[in-house]
Amino acid sequence: MNHADLVGLLEDGVTERGGHWADLGSGEGAFTLALAELIGPGAHITAVDRDAGALRSLQSDRFPGAVVDTRVANFTQPLDLTNLDGVVMANSLHFVKDKAPVLESVRRILRPGGRLIVVEYGTDRGNPWVPHPFSYETWEKMAAQAGFVRTRRLRTIPSRHLGSMYSAVSER
Repeated sequence: MNHADLVGLLEDGVTERGGHWADLGSGEGAFTLALAELIGPGAHITAVDRDAGALRSLQSDRFPGAVVDTRVANFTQPLDLTNLDGVVMANSLHFVKDKAPVLESVRRILRPGGRLIVVEYGTDRGNPWVPHPFSYETWEKMAAQAGFVRTRRLRTIPSRHLGSMYSAVSER
């Protein structure tokens, strides 16, 4: 995927510029950069990943006008974040087998009306590299069970790995 693909997966889920967002499981920041482009100057993004080496690649000069801070943390554990306008979880939640506690934690750190954008493979069958993916249909059920509302699919693109990838947005 190129940068335009990443922006395309997120763009319909970002309705306002600015604000404070988090990218949970950000890795080296490909989706962080796409998010920064969409929310624009003056925005604040907290990139969270358990790999300090990956977070080092998130140099502030890659994000003109946006404030990006990094946290070495496991997003499956409580995070010291509150009242976020949005959270992106792109290719990260499929590493978690028991997603319910994580989704409850994410819901708590969002402000009322805050958005959770997930990017995931369009299958319920994993492999050693993507152990616990979930289709959009499964995501709809999981999101509702976690207390999210207005879930909708944003975009689907082909993937050579597991057939397709989709993005979806849900609101607190």
